[in-house]
Amino acid sequence: MSQTAEQHEMAKLIIEILNIDDVEPAEIDPDAIMFDESGLGLDSIDALEIAVAIAEQYDVHISAEDEATKDIFATLGNLTAHVMHETQARQTAV
Repeated sequence: MSQTAEQHEMAKLIIEILNIDDVEPAEIDPDAIMFDESGLGLDSIDALEIAVAIAEQYDVHISAEDEATKDIFATLGNLTAHVMHETQARQTAV
């Protein structure tokens, strides 16, 4: 369950935004389903808060209407990969 540096930063952001006191960023398994009780047990309000924080920090906007959103938010690994992909794509386009 080792995290990349990017996943660790995303885990820190999630913990900070959601005020999760009993979990350290390194404890979040990149492959665990974040909305499952075996993961972080997040809900749709948590996802909205995370999406707003990602928009502010990374300038990556994740739409609730997008079919892929459920998959993007499924795991820390998916979320991080999506944000990094969008960030790199924007940098390449400039």
